[in-house]
Amino acid sequence: MVVPNPMVKGGIAAVVNGYRGSQLEKDYDITYVESYKDGSKLDKLLKGICGYFHFAYVLLFHKPDVVHIHSSFGPSFYRKMPFIYMASWRKIPIINHIHGADFDEFYVNASEEKKAKIKKVYSKCNVLIALSEEWKERLSQIVPEDRIEIIENYSVLHEDALEGRMHRECNNTVLFLGELGKRKGCYDIPAVIAQVKKSIPDVKFVLAGAGNEFDENAIKKLIDEKGVSDNVEFPGWVRGDMKDKLLRKADVFFLPSYNEGMPMSVLDAMGYGLPVVSTNVGGIPKIVHDGENGYCCDPGDVNRFGKGITKILLDEKERKSFGEASWKIVKEGYSLEAHLNRIEQAYEQVLLMDI
Repeated sequence: MVVPNPMVKGGIAAVVNGYRGSQLEKDYDITYVESYKDGSKLDKLLKGICGYFHFAYVLLFHKPDVVHIHSSFGPSFYRKMPFIYMASWRKIPIINHIHGADFDEFYVNASEEKKAKIKKVYSKCNVLIALSEEWKERLSQIVPEDRIEIIENYSVLHEDALEGRMHRECNNTVLFLGELGKRKGCYDIPAVIAQVKKSIPDVKFVLAGAGNEFDENAIKKLIDEKGVSDNVEFPGWVRGDMKDKLLRKADVFFLPSYNEGMPMSVLDAMGYGLPVVSTNVGGIPKIVHDGENGYCCDPGDVNRFGKGITKILLDEKERKSFGEASWKIVKEGYSLEAHLNRIEQAYEQVLLMDI
């Protein structure tokens, strides 16, 4: 399995980290080949080179039955090309698990030369895994639809967090988890904070994540200009106990993204019984049901974001009802066990193929 380093920031590492120590490892002998890590350009280059050598060694001396590659669009596509070509050369079935979000930039608006390259690479994959029906439709522009399987991301349930939230007062805390940048809608957040603050002066927005220096500075400047600096915290990228603490303390989860697949951050929040205010992109409408467990808005609709967050924070009955609904949605359809069963079905499917 070609994966990022476990400490990498982002959804792909979060998905794969759930596989470690799971039933999947008991049912299959999995070798993890790390192809990427956070750090300097040199760190990333060395990790990539080591990953290629490790992969070549595995193919030559421990030929696997299946190669499962976790990839995205942009630079990730090009980093994964050598893995796909090497596995294809060894005639090993390839599952390409695609976590990308910005399909238009990657393919629709690409040059004909780049489109041809993408089609050539993806044609060597026996199965493509899409995170939602919408993404299956988009990927069918590149490969035949019958080679695309939908396997949505998963949530780990924290029933004690839900119970605790049902019996405590509202903290007026709104949590964002993810990359601080335009794709995640972070440039809209300062205006949303200003709107919510009119009704709830002590509201606290916790923007837990990291972005490039330009985006972070631009977002902080907008926050200063809106006069809401006292209502914002920037704890940086969080994981483990710190992430758990923030999810337990929050009252609403907010993700105003413009492009998504099936965001792990939303599923994580729902597993803690949090109401969600997000956007109707990618697979989000499948898990955020407008008026049932939160509000699913158009990207950039600052007014509706603000109204939705304000209503949830001020209406205790709705807040608790939405939280319970979030937890129930992921319990019934997005458990880790169900996700792993689908992964194993994909493995069995390609093992039966005549390569």
